[in-house]
Amino acid sequence: MKYFLLLLSVFVITHGAPALAAGDAEPPPEMHWSFSGPFGTYDRAALQRGFQVYKQVCAACHSMDLKSYRNLAALGYNEDEIKAIAAEYTVEDGPNDEGEMFERPARPSDRFKNPYPNDAAAKYANNGAMPPDLSLITKARHNGANYVHGILTGYEEAPADTELMSGQYYNRYMAGHVIAMAPPLSDGVVGYEDGTDGTVEQYAKDVTQFLVWAAEPEMEERKRTGIKVILFLLVFTGIMYAVKRKIWADAH
Repeated sequence: MKYFLLLLSVFVITHGAPALAAGDAEPPPEMHWSFSGPFGTYDRAALQRGFQVYKQVCAACHSMDLKSYRNLAALGYNEDEIKAIAAEYTVEDGPNDEGEMFERPARPSDRFKNPYPNDAAAKYANNGAMPPDLSLITKARHNGANYVHGILTGYEEAPADTELMSGQYYNRYMAGHVIAMAPPLSDGVVGYEDGTDGTVEQYAKDVTQFLVWAAEPEMEERKRTGIKVILFLLVFTGIMYAVKRKIWADAH
């Protein structure tokens, strides 16, 4: 009996602790993603739609300091399109010949424009909460893609027994079910250039795929390399087995 209680205690410690740390958050639904599995790839159309959602919605509060406009070539944009996208923003540069800093249109080599001049301004504009940079958000969260999609689609009316302070919102997939970010998406908030229906579910799927790409743009190449390595090892193993049989053919 004491051994059973010991095993039960170990199980509670190792399996129960994460549930308590997560604040009874409901696990986000498992989605089917085109990039899942060893042969998964990014959907370029979804990536472009996701970038559109980020640009028109998320970029108002969240930075992506690790990405440059030229990285959008991987989404299927050509050079002229990337220059046009970058030119929509202005960045500080300098000093000029007079020693003054100045504003200029962004170039493809520039990083994505940060919506705030500094962290203090970001916190002040968001009731003291620092909006996380989204460059690696799907790597920084457990079950990254499903987590992000769940948060974006998990806003609900708070139950009667739940009190929310000003600036707080109820989200079924958030730890503790309380989140400081207002619901960012609503049907029709972004008009897709390719004519895809603009629903919260579609926006969430597309921007999630875009954020997964941003965190791991080399994923497709990594998977292709892995498959090549496995095939090479299989062939090499077969050759070595044949050599071994040949060498030891006369041994008894």
